[in-house]
Amino acid sequence: MAQIMALAVSEPVRVDSRRVGDIVTELGETAAQNVIGLALEQLAGALTSADGAVRAGDLPEVARQSDLLARLAWQIGLLSLAGVAMDLGGCAERRDRVALPAVHARLMRVGNRSLTAIWDRSGLG
Repeated sequence: MAQIMALAVSEPVRVDSRRVGDIVTELGETAAQNVIGLALEQLAGALTSADGAVRAGDLPEVARQSDLLARLAWQIGLLSLAGVAMDLGGCAERRDRVALPAVHARLMRVGNRSLTAIWDRSGLG
């Protein structure tokens, strides 16, 4: 009899705490919270748009939303999210329909965890 094992898919997200700290130092706590909050809203929107584009099979839009996600994530120190977004954009540009679903699933996992991590670290929650 074969044994079936469920594997938990979990990976740590990388947040550049120094970048978050620099934003707070440059802008002050209140303004930094506003800027980070706005960036999180934009990231959530881009994540939703990228998800929709993947589901619709619109590879040019997947590449565009992935680029936007990567740039926004990098600006506020979400290193894991920026990297995965770049990977998804690369899959879309290469029209790699085999890797695209796996990278898309990873983007959604890392994206949701990253948004939560930065929200918690910035004191917005």
